[in-house]
Amino acid sequence: MPVRPVESLGPGCGCYARAARNGTCAPRPRFPATAALSSSTVSGAIQVRRLPGLGEPEIAGLAEVLNDCVHGGASVSFMLPMSLPKAAAYWRGVAAQVALGESLVLAAFDAGAIIGTATLILKQPENQPHRADLAKMLVHRRARRRGVGAALLQAAEAEALAAGRSLLVLDTASADAERVYARGGWVRLGEIPDYALWPAGGYCATSVFYKQLRRAP
Repeated sequence: MPVRPVESLGPGCGCYARAARNGTCAPRPRFPATAALSSSTVSGAIQVRRLPGLGEPEIAGLAEVLNDCVHGGASVSFMLPMSLPKAAAYWRGVAAQVALGESLVLAAFDAGAIIGTATLILKQPENQPHRADLAKMLVHRRARRRGVGAALLQAAEAEALAAGRSLLVLDTASADAERVYARGGWVRLGEIPDYALWPAGGYCATSVFYKQLRRAP
């Protein structure tokens, strides 16, 4: 399904799990459609929005996505046992970075519920003001194969340009995510063996990607 960008409302998001097919999930928090947004991308009924701040409703929705992905096998910095409180604590830390302008969080919504997310880490060394890292690119297992990852990626690139960033870098342990990045024009530099652990244990490699961004003429 093609992704159609929507007019920006202001100035200006990894890893898919190798899905476990029998996972169970808690009810998804819902959010008002009138929340203040900085940008939006629509793919069918799915909207991707920049979150201007992370309150408890947003943290709950993001925590559910992170918790689901880790239980699905995604190597995204967390080990089992994983829980919603543990995931929420992580996002509360990110909320402080968002408030300081050090990070930017995007969320994909379906019927008012968060189904995916991506984070742009804007705080970089002083000799790299043109760069940002793309991190925690996550899609809930129930929402995969619907173009959510591609929509998040497109929105993240637009937000990075709006923030004055021309180079994005990421790493991923997911073959599914690699295909999304390759289709999006990202360049794969190579693989680092034994870079991290899978949630249940055991070493996994990571692939490093970058993309140089250009504004549309």
